[in-house]
Amino acid sequence: MENKEYNWENKLILVVDNVEANYYYFMGVFRKTNVRLLWAENGLKAVEMCRNNIDIDLVLMDIQMPELDGYEATRQIKEFRKDLPIIAQTAYAMEGVEEKSIEAGCDVYMSKPIDKEILKKRIDDYFNK
Repeated sequence: MENKEYNWENKLILVVDNVEANYYYFMGVFRKTNVRLLWAENGLKAVEMCRNNIDIDLVLMDIQMPELDGYEATRQIKEFRKDLPIIAQTAYAMEGVEEKSIEAGCDVYMSKPIDKEILKKRIDDYFNK
């Protein structure tokens, strides 16, 4: 897939991952897109941030996290932000994880390592709906 240029300067993505290095990884992936990023290190903070920040345009949700996992965080967020796109991303690509992610309310499921260009294309599709 070609490396397409994206300009998301008016967009805000919430990265939810208990591993801070993964947040920095996404900073690098999206560096040339002009998107703004926020980081929540667990599902509880993600729910709180989505409730208090209507400017969040999309969520990249890790599934395996302490305190509140990605499934439950997604369910809670979708209760008050039904149209907020949530992309599940996890290194734990075991059987049933994709189905469980979609059942919880995630719009897309991607297993790590994530193909950067496919991820950007999927995000761009949501931003241009």
